[in-house]
Amino acid sequence: MTKAEILTKMNECGVVAVIRANSPEEAEKLAEACSKGGIVGLELTFTVPGAEKVIAKLNEKKDAKYLAGAGTVLDAPTARLAIMNGAKFIVSPSFDKGVAEICGTYQIPYICGCLTPTEVVTAMRAGADLIKIFPGDVVGPNYIKDLHGPFPQAQLLPSGGVSIENAGEWIKKGAVAVSAGSSLTAPAKKGDYEGVSKLAAQFCEEVRKAREGK
Repeated sequence: MTKAEILTKMNECGVVAVIRANSPEEAEKLAEACSKGGIVGLELTFTVPGAEKVIAKLNEKKDAKYLAGAGTVLDAPTARLAIMNGAKFIVSPSFDKGVAEICGTYQIPYICGCLTPTEVVTAMRAGADLIKIFPGDVVGPNYIKDLHGPFPQAQLLPSGGVSIENAGEWIKKGAVAVSAGSSLTAPAKKGDYEGVSKLAAQFCEEVRKAREGK
């Protein structure tokens, strides 16, 4: 699958699930629950023990409807490790030139965390495919609209503070997609993975409605 195809599938869905877990088994369950609810982009963070093995296992499934990528990637060696284990995309909480170069070499989408206009333009110049506005709850949905004033070409994806209640608002203000973590996976803390699937479906629906102007 090409980089363009990966980005298209992720953007069509409009929701990226941030998966943090205390074990590989828990991470796999969360991934399956999010996918069951319709989310395509699954960000397995490198805070998960053996994250690269979980990514490899998830991407072994030939008929999978999801794309398993790596999150919390802080440096180039970690990015390469993730890519060698099949990661379909790389996500960082901040911009890193080395990670951008590795992703460019292997033609893997790079989603990096930025907040200020300077960080946004630096990341775009380095070839970042999506700019993760993080932490989103510090600035709010209107910040997307404000950034699009000087940077109408920026592909912005908020992360942090995204919920069922405001997911649609982020989209209406110009975000290409949203990234959801604890607000999506919270039911799993009580062992309710079906609840995670239901929330995943609701997130996807909120994005769809916002795009259609409903």
